[in-house]
Amino acid sequence: RRIDKIILHCTATIEGKDYRAKDIDRWHKARGWKGIGYHYVIDLDGTVEKGRKDSEIGAHCSGQNAHSIGVVYVGGLATDGKTAKDTRTKEQKAALITLVKKLLKQYNLTINNVYCHNQFANKACPSFSINTFKRELVEVRVEYVRLKEQPTN
Repeated sequence: RRIDKIILHCTATIEGKDYRAKDIDRWHKARGWKGIGYHYVIDLDGTVEKGRKDSEIGAHCSGQNAHSIGVVYVGGLATDGKTAKDTRTKEQKAALITLVKKLLKQYNLTINNVYCHNQFANKACPSFSINTFKRELVEVRVEYVRLKEQPTN
């Protein structure tokens, strides 16, 4: 499968509320999907959980799934449950940067191949702008990520 995009998402869940890949897998199955639509989930503590295999087409961004990798962080809503907010913990930010750098190298992509879900849909997801993330990707030096390789399905 040819990969030409990495698309960033949030779970649209309340700040500080802990969910895991198995929860998202359950939500997506309840929608009638075969399982979790994202390839990677970044937990509150910075652990990166594997969702779908990279070789499988995702179910995370309509019209963009065939050639993309979907990465989601847990959070994205303020405590009121309605307002979009960049709720990434410092551990999530570090893990997201490390994971995206790894994926860029793995698929021979550049920073211009990274997108936010809100660039393809009328949504706030992932509750930050692509310019914010690109700035973080260039400025922040991290090489730390905990990766759980157990698929959820």
